[in-house]
Amino acid sequence: MTQVKDSGRSLPVALIAAMRPRQWTKNVLVFAAPLAAGQLFEVDIFWPSVGAFIVFCLISSATYLINDIKDRESDREHPTKYRRPIAAGDLSVPLALAFAAFLGAVSLVVAYLIAPALAGVVLAYAVFTLSYSLLLKHEPVIELALLSMGFLLRAVAGGAASGIPISQWFLIVAGFGSLFMAAGKRYSELKREEIAGSKSENRRKSLDGYSLGYLRFVWGTAAAVTIMGYALWSFDVAATPSTFPWAEWSVLPFVLAILRYGIVIDRGDAEAPEDAVIADKALLVLGASWLLLFALGALGV
Repeated sequence: MTQVKDSGRSLPVALIAAMRPRQWTKNVLVFAAPLAAGQLFEVDIFWPSVGAFIVFCLISSATYLINDIKDRESDREHPTKYRRPIAAGDLSVPLALAFAAFLGAVSLVVAYLIAPALAGVVLAYAVFTLSYSLLLKHEPVIELALLSMGFLLRAVAGGAASGIPISQWFLIVAGFGSLFMAAGKRYSELKREEIAGSKSENRRKSLDGYSLGYLRFVWGTAAAVTIMGYALWSFDVAATPSTFPWAEWSVLPFVLAILRYGIVIDRGDAEAPEDAVIADKALLVLGASWLLLFALGALGV
């Protein structure tokens, strides 16, 4: 067993680090449904959506803690994950478990107070994510579905929090867009090994069930369905009266952003989607352009 070496972080710092605040950027997806409905900036919609964002930050952090408890031994052998507070010995397992339970309980209570439907979404997220972390993370395809479900439930949460009906096109775009991101993440991991010319000792076991060709097929198919679904959805959104066809115009930056992210995946740089997006300036510009055009269309400007 690898010897645990305390990195010297104080307990508050270790707790915050274990919550992985950098990954909270994924939770902005909760604003997608209210924005698509053109109601995000209405007071009775905006604040429940903000509450849903906070709730997902709490519940996702709780699941990260459980995952790190389970993987602490393998993390100590990993070139970067050994710095995680539990693996580094800065945070004891009993304390981490208690903190995870506290975060999970608070998130469910707050979610229920916002809307019972949101509590149901949060509970589903916890079940799927814990199933992934504790049982199914090494099962090819199944782990991809569970990983995608995490993104999809974030997108659904905004509608659940504010009582906004969710469009079937929204579910198609969010679902297959999530699969696109998940398959791209695994493709990048496998691509990195191919570039290195050897298998990592700390590789995911699920990667044994994939090939680059298969994962390329998955993310390519998911990208195609996402683009088709979004193009149809944009015409649905365009039914909102506006001065210009903003929603239809948003198809162009959306498609270009998907194609640009495909480059990121293909070169093996999409292991951490949130970091990959932030690091690519062109992708940020395309994303901002899409968001502006779509928002203008959804709001009927």
